[in-house]
Amino acid sequence: MFLKIISLFLVFMMVLAIFGRLRFPGQSRLESRKCPRCGRYKIGSGPCSCEEKG
Repeated sequence: MFLKIISLFLVFMMVLAIFGRLRFPGQSRLESRKCPRCGRYKIGSGPCSCEEKG
């Protein structure tokens, strides 16, 4: 009985970990696309609008 409780707990923790990973799958990629100066998201490979002069 004790072994069954432990195994169910471990399975439950693994399911929670899987859902935690799937919640924001591309979060690190989105954070790297932000402008370090103003914090806005950059679209494309050009400079951010806060860095453009003129």
